[in-house]
Amino acid sequence: MSRSTTGPTDHSAPTRLPPGETVTASNHRGDEGLSPLENSAPDWLRQLAVAASRMEIGPLAAPPDGGGKPSAVLILFGDGSNGPDLLFIQRSDGLRHHPGQPAFPGGSIDAEDAGPVAAALREAAEETGLDPAGVEVLGALPELFIPRTGFRVVPVLAWWRSPSAVRPVDAAEVAAVERVSVRELADPAVRLMARGSSGHASPAFRVRGLLIWGFTAAIVDRLLALGGWERPWDRGNMVDAPR
Repeated sequence: MSRSTTGPTDHSAPTRLPPGETVTASNHRGDEGLSPLENSAPDWLRQLAVAASRMEIGPLAAPPDGGGKPSAVLILFGDGSNGPDLLFIQRSDGLRHHPGQPAFPGGSIDAEDAGPVAAALREAAEETGLDPAGVEVLGALPELFIPRTGFRVVPVLAWWRSPSAVRPVDAAEVAAVERVSVRELADPAVRLMARGSSGHASPAFRVRGLLIWGFTAAIVDRLLALGGWERPWDRGNMVDAPR
């Protein structure tokens, strides 16, 4: 994540945000008036968007009353060759924050951005070459906080209705771009716990030679559970998280 609003309130339909709009209680809308192209996300993802918008936030991830760096990440589901998948980047080793770490595309909300949705799409395009026109935004998770870096993060959940070619656009920021299937992430053989410098351990994934841990892995863990994909796995399999 290179560069906020609160998460959506409880509604019976997934949050649907036009590009550039933030998540507020006043701008939720249903599917009325949407073209087929705008309404292309599968039902399972719409249901997941509802569940994710309502998920509870633990005290370690709750944003403080003030301060922090407003930012957004794009949680982009696509229809891959092995079923539903997620788009990840691997951060370059030379970066100041979390060098070499896999993450969702995203970054700081700039003054020119209309809000977290616009920021998430802009950063994803800058990092991976993604065409935002092929992305259907469904909503957002509640705002989360990363104490180590001070980022206040709005995770924007979306469907890749028209996938475009992706690659590391700037090698100084992004070392690799990967689409990883939900099936791979749900495999108990790739699941483990990563212990940070504070001693706190949280879910992690070792897949395709990458160790997905920390903030990104915590979101993936919750999405697997909310989507009904989680399978029993060994939480006693512990590794130390990279420093």
